[in-house]
Amino acid sequence: MQIIDGKATSQKVKDEIAAEVAQIKEKGGKTPHLAAILVGHDGGSETYVAAKIKACEFVGFKSSLVRFEDTVTEEELLAKVEELNNDADVDGFIVQLPLPKHISEEKVTDAVDYRKDVDGFHPQNVGRMSIGSPAFISATPQGIMELIKRYEIETSGKHVVVIGRSNIVGRPMSVLLSQKGYPGDATVTVCHSRTANLNEVCLSADIIIAAIGAPEFVKAEMVKEGAVVIDVGTTRVKSDKTKSGWKLKGDVAYDEVAPKCSWITPVPGGVGPMTIASLLQNTLKAAKNEVY
Repeated sequence: MQIIDGKATSQKVKDEIAAEVAQIKEKGGKTPHLAAILVGHDGGSETYVAAKIKACEFVGFKSSLVRFEDTVTEEELLAKVEELNNDADVDGFIVQLPLPKHISEEKVTDAVDYRKDVDGFHPQNVGRMSIGSPAFISATPQGIMELIKRYEIETSGKHVVVIGRSNIVGRPMSVLLSQKGYPGDATVTVCHSRTANLNEVCLSADIIIAAIGAPEFVKAEMVKEGAVVIDVGTTRVKSDKTKSGWKLKGDVAYDEVAPKCSWITPVPGGVGPMTIASLLQNTLKAAKNEVY
């Protein structure tokens, strides 16, 4: 069993981006600028946005944070999105989810200029990704693809089982891994809460991508010897063994599954760090006009 170290890999990606940004600045080029809109005071969102700002500082990006209380109206939020769309200095921006219930996430996502949609959530980017055209790919799937590439995990002809069908992880992963080229050329099965014989389906998998949001859902009896397991889950569970009173659990029962695997991602320190690294990659592409 070998560990896929997302923390170390994300640091390599950030080092590469920082070196490229330094060269851009030396030549008098424009500093890449990532903006974020944060509504309310959700603990997870606050932590994630703070990490993005810190990462921007490390690689030499300019970053902006626009804050709204959770009483903001949909119209006010959409007006700010339009303002960022038209701000020539902003290369890419994100609207941190979740949003308050009185605001349509779909309407806000659709309002973002797809050329600045470094989260890869706009239908234009999702559609282009699905047919293999250049697009901004959402950060978590792109991070997983980066890990697969950098660890040279074979995907051609392999059976990949994706557990979870969300638009953010499950569905994009199924599309990306079934496309021609590397990493891809896999036969992909998407499983979800209505899948019959889930254990048997998982046992036939060469690669399992667990993105269902249920802590320790994938047990040892669901994984065949030598499988690759990529755990996307990050659920906070109460713990009396930590100062914070909680700890992060993945979708995989790591201690019992890991001994059966050829490769496995831990939680924390696996897929999570790659999400921010991928967001930085997308922002750099936007600044260089590499996608559109």
